[in-house]
This record gives sequence, structure tokens and C-alpha cells, in this order.
Amino acid sequence: MFRTSSGQVTAGVLRGERSRFQLFGDTMNTAARMEQSGERSRIQLSQATADMLTEAGLASWTTPRSSRIFVKGKGEMQTYWLRYSKDHKARVSPISSDMLTVAEAAETEEESVDDIEVGFDGETDQGMTKLERLVEWNVEVLASLLQQIIASRGGVVNDIAPLFNAEERIGSGGGTVLDEFTPIIPLKRFEAEDLRARRRPSSIEIGDEAKSQLRSYLSQIAGMYRDNHFHNFRHASHVMASVKKLLTRIVKIGEANGLAVSSDSQRQAGKVDLDDLAGHSYGITSDPLTQFAVVFSAIIHDVDHPGVPNAQLVKEKTRNALIYKKSVAEQNSVELAWVMLMADEYSALRACIYQTEADLQRFRQLVVNTVMATDIVDKELQALRKKRWEVAFSSDEDQEGHDDRKATIVIEHLIQASDVSHTMQHWHIYKEWNERFFMECYGAYKAGRADSDPSVNWYKSEIGFFDFYVIPLAKKLASCGVFGVSSDEYLNYATTNREEWVRDGEALVQEYLSRFTSKN
Repeated sequence: MFRTSSGQVTAGVLRGERSRFQLFGDTMNTAARMEQSGERSRIQLSQATADMLTEAGLASWTTPRSSRIFVKGKGEMQTYWLRYSKDHKARVSPISSDMLTVAEAAETEEESVDDIEVGFDGETDQGMTKLERLVEWNVEVLASLLQQIIASRGGVVNDIAPLFNAEERIGSGGGTVLDEFTPIIPLKRFEAEDLRARRRPSSIEIGDEAKSQLRSYLSQIAGMYRDNHFHNFRHASHVMASVKKLLTRIVKIGEANGLAVSSDSQRQAGKVDLDDLAGHSYGITSDPLTQFAVVFSAIIHDVDHPGVPNAQLVKEKTRNALIYKKSVAEQNSVELAWVMLMADEYSALRACIYQTEADLQRFRQLVVNTVMATDIVDKELQALRKKRWEVAFSSDEDQEGHDDRKATIVIEHLIQASDVSHTMQHWHIYKEWNERFFMECYGAYKAGRADSDPSVNWYKSEIGFFDFYVIPLAKKLASCGVFGVSSDEYLNYATTNREEWVRDGEALVQEYLSRFTSKN
């Protein structure tokens, strides 16, 4: 849903060392607040914009809405629709027009997000583009989690204007995103009685304004993904689906309940309700804000990814590399997504996510830790992560912050497993994504953005990736005892895919090369 208003604005550069250019003023506020009354695939114009078009001799481009709309802070307003030919309808995103599929991680035995077609060109039978369908699926998943967050607060959603200073301060301390990383995030704990008394999320409405803002935000995020073979919005949605799958499969032990799915329809829609939890998941499932933060991190974790590794960005001395030094792409993704979320036009969405400075701080910390965990190439970070796992799952149960330490490291491994979940799914899914990653890496080499030809060692390096990263990661998921049969499923698929790759991988690499040559 698009909207526009015209008039004077004030421009300025904000946020210290990590500055951003921003427009604000009455014109910007009017445009932002018109969104809640918009309609899909239509562009709404303010009276000022319609008047300018009329003065330019383009009155035929506008048509008044049949009724006036109510705009917060303005009262009733007459607005207009932009008239344009369907033949000239703009595409939602410059992303590739390939017919794509994303696995919907529903609670079925044969899970793959292949149930959702998500190409980025053309319209569906419902009049939505394939990209819009994918965005809408992400909207429903996150909206369901927002319902749980609001339910945990007793249904309270107040204006967060008093948090303005906190929002300006948190995430803009002058350092880098990586500087904010912490080994232990204190999660919010709920007493069993509080959980039993909690309102059912299905009874909560997040409101039209907040949902419209959520849809707008995710549409903007989708547009910020580049047209990469692998690191694209479809990959982010695939990672999000895997995160959701693992969260919905956290096991129950005795009286301890995790995420309960109350019906088949909810299961297919990816909607889950929180019941009593006695602590088996180290607090991950009792706090819906934690779950939202992890799922949110999955969808934003590769925003603006340039399609080359961090090492190449450092070598090229790109602007971001000079700022961040390491984990360049990951820090940039957090920065871009966070700055956009803090914009005035998403205030209703933020009010659903948090109501206190403590919740805002915890949300920010979870996003930082989770996205930073997707940098699996940096050896120093990987060594630190390995050490923290060993400390967290040692036999010393009396160490300070024991459950929070475990929860923090489990969340990081959850996102890591989801980021490479194609290696732990059906062979055809693994093969497709492996080829996509090859095409991205080989394309970078042919463009002069890689020192060596990846096709030379792709076969052997993939075996090493299974042996030294994927399979050990799947074993860690099993050893932490949180994810039940899902961890066994991931390990079995990883082992089987390795065997298939050993047998067929060399021939597949030659097929990849042949297809790259034919397309280029």
C-alpha cells in the first residue's frame, strides 16, 4: 500500500557516527498516517498532491475516494487514488523473476516450505504478486507472535512516545553493532500462574494500523534484498521458516509445556500458542518477545547482502568494511533494518513489540546476538562460540546466569542451523540451494571479486563443510536436549545428503558450470 503527500519538509542528518539522512515534518507525518487507510496495489494521494497534479494539467490521473478518511492528528481528510493503466503497473521489487518455492515449516513429517510458491513476477489468482504472497506469509507468522507478546502483557498496547529518548539512544551508542554483543542475555521469566492466567493469543487483535505497518515494513525489507542467487529474500524466508519450525518443535517434558499448537488449521498457518513452561527450554518458549526477536532476526539477517564474503569486502575496502572491520555484511543488515524500524511510520508496530525500555533493550540485544551468529566464517567468533557452548553445557549447574547462558547460546545455534537448513533437508532442496550458492560464488569470481575459481575445490570443500560444520552443528542441536526429534531429523538428513554429495557431487559441479555458461 503506497501513499504520498506533498509540501515542505525538514531534512537533517541524525545519529552521530553512524549517521542517516531523514526527512520529517507535517508532510511526512501525513503520508505515514495515510497508510492505515490504504488498499493493496493502489496509490493514495493527499489533497495537496492531487492539487499539484491538477495544476500540472494531470487531473485525469486522479479520482477522489468515495468517502473521506480519518487521519490521526488531522481529522477527516479527502484523499484521492492515482489512476494508472494495469499495463504499466510497476513491479514490487527488482528481485529476479524466477519461479521460486519456499518451504513452509508446518508441523508435518515431510516439512518443506515448498507449499508456498514465491516467484517475484506476475500475479496469482488472488491478484497478488508472488512476492506479495511471500511477504504476506511472513506477515502472518510475525503477527501471530505479536499476538503472543501482547497477551503476555495482559493485552496492553500503549503509546510508546515516552520511550522516544530510549529509542534514540539504544543502538546508536557510537560503537559498532558487534560491540553490543554479549555472551549472556537475561531473558524474562514468567511464573507458572502468570502463564496459566495469560490470555489466549487468538483473542488478541494487534490492530489494523500495526498490521499495516508490519506489512509495509516487511515489503520494504524485501525490497532491500539484492538480486543474488543465494543471499536473497527467498533465502531469508527459508531461514525464517526453519526458525519457526524449531521453535514449534521444542519438546515437552513431564509437566513442562512448550509451544502448543491447538488445531490443524493453526498448525498449517504457523500459529502457535504459549502454555505453561517449567523451564526445559531455558526460558526461550516462555517469553514470546524472545521468539519474535529470533524470527525477526531471520528475516532481516541478510538485508543488502552484496553477494560476496566479508573478506572480499575488507579487501576491497568498501565503506562498510572500513566502518565495521569484521562481520561487515551482518552488521550492515542489523543497522539498516533497525534504523528503518525506528522510523515514525512504524510506531504502532513497535508499540506491539515492546512497551518498556527494558523490553526494548532486550529486543535489541537478541537481534544483535542472533544476526551476528550468522557470521560462520570468522574463525575468532567461531572459537569464542565453541568455548561458550562448552561452558554453558558443562556439569556446573551452579554457575551464575546458568539458564540465560544456555538460552543465549542455544538461540545462536538455532539461527546457525536455520541459516544452512537446506543442508539438513531433502536432497532436492539441498541440491537447489547448493547450486544457487555456487552460482553466486562463481559469478563473483567471473566478475573479478574473488581470487580463486570456486569450481576447482567446490566438491571437496562441500564434504569438509558437512564434516566440520553441518554435522557437528546437528549433533549440538541433539545434545542440548531442547528440540526433540527435530534434531535427529536434521542430523539424518545431513548425513544422507553428505553421502549423496560424495556420490554425485563431482558430476553436479560440472552441471552447475554448464548452466552458468549457458546463461551467461
